[in-house]
Amino acid sequence: MTEIMQELEEIVGDRASASPGERCCYTGDASQIVGMPDFVVRPQSTSQVSRILRLCSKKLISVTARGAGTGLAGGCSPVKGGLVLDMSGMNRILEIDIENQQVIVEPGVVAEKLNSALKPYGFFFPPDPGSLAMCTIGGMISYNSSGMRCVKYGTVRNYVLNLEVVLADGRVIHTGKKVLKSSAGYDLTRLFVGSEGTLGIITQAGLKIAPLPNTRKLILACFDEAEIAGQAVIEIFSNGITPSACEILDRTTLQVLKLCDPLLAIPEEGDIILFEVDGTESSTSEAAGQISEICQITAKSVRIASGREMDSIWVARRLVGAAISRLDPTKTRIYMGEDVGVPIKEIPALIKKVQQITTKLDIPAMKYGHIGDGNLHVALFIDVMIEEQWQKLRLAADRIHRAAMELGGTVSSEHGIGLVRAQYLPEQVGTETFSVMQSIKNALDPHGILNPGKMGL
Repeated sequence: MTEIMQELEEIVGDRASASPGERCCYTGDASQIVGMPDFVVRPQSTSQVSRILRLCSKKLISVTARGAGTGLAGGCSPVKGGLVLDMSGMNRILEIDIENQQVIVEPGVVAEKLNSALKPYGFFFPPDPGSLAMCTIGGMISYNSSGMRCVKYGTVRNYVLNLEVVLADGRVIHTGKKVLKSSAGYDLTRLFVGSEGTLGIITQAGLKIAPLPNTRKLILACFDEAEIAGQAVIEIFSNGITPSACEILDRTTLQVLKLCDPLLAIPEEGDIILFEVDGTESSTSEAAGQISEICQITAKSVRIASGREMDSIWVARRLVGAAISRLDPTKTRIYMGEDVGVPIKEIPALIKKVQQITTKLDIPAMKYGHIGDGNLHVALFIDVMIEEQWQKLRLAADRIHRAAMELGGTVSSEHGIGLVRAQYLPEQVGTETFSVMQSIKNALDPHGILNPGKMGL
């Protein structure tokens, strides 16, 4: 251990540590999965990452890359010990190339800071996770993150043009060019997007950006039941209307938001859908009118929010996942069974199944999420001091995951597999497909040092 520490210090100086206090700060993310690393290293360049991985490959030391630690699946938890590679110090925006509609950034750049830098140019990086103010670009790429506006703009995968990646043995590769499209060989860029740090360490990314829309409008449609709300969403899309965001907030979620901000301009009860449309003044007015007309057939109420109301509602929506304790301070939200997704037409069936599961087990649940692309977040919360409630929660999460798969869906739409959902991946993708994934892992990381144990690999 002393010899390894000396070699790490030769590479990064005092940015390497084996102190118990510092190691404790890197045991996990927002999930229940934890592990204690033996070393923490904070590199500042690609060459340092390359040298570190050459050392770890030679010594067979596990390497777990980490960004901001906002993950929800145990992806950055060092469950096999070894070395945590904290990439947050590599946080430079290297180039803003408006003429080519792209940027080049290091992985530690925080998503919100990137958008702040792009705003004066009239551009933005569209993927919009709830943790926008904290999460890093490297983490977003590693988990193919998305969020509230992916229904129109797509996920991170749609915006990554080129990656600089350090492989397990220290070799450095580039997966693309500055061009917006290419048909040259295997699509290695997309191979690394969503690979959760199991195939290589991202040290630089070329990203496509988009012009900021001129106008946004928010339509609030309130329904008696979440299932009816889901049917309205299907009707909207069947009429060829694509909102920039389409979010569901069930009545429990509304209670939480009202406790956080009693003046928030949302209905007192019911289940609501937030439809955002963006574009020109005329196109948004037309789309807002069409959505309102369709929703009025089954909704209790439909209205278009003012600009100030819209901003406050979106701020509240970003906080809802963490604010659930306002409903019952004795209970804690546990991130299990919380990121399922199904084909859009199966949304009402998924909502019904989730309601049946949580009601039967008598476990409180809050349902919200990106219903416009079939992604439902289920917030289960329990008294963590009562073992019986833990048992109910684990059973509910398992049934929710299996319900999504039975409906032709996925156990994770945007938060990743990590360790929390690793048991489901072979079943979801099939044995032969999973075998191909394992072959790719073995080819790029033959010693299995990169984020071992994650994704069931």
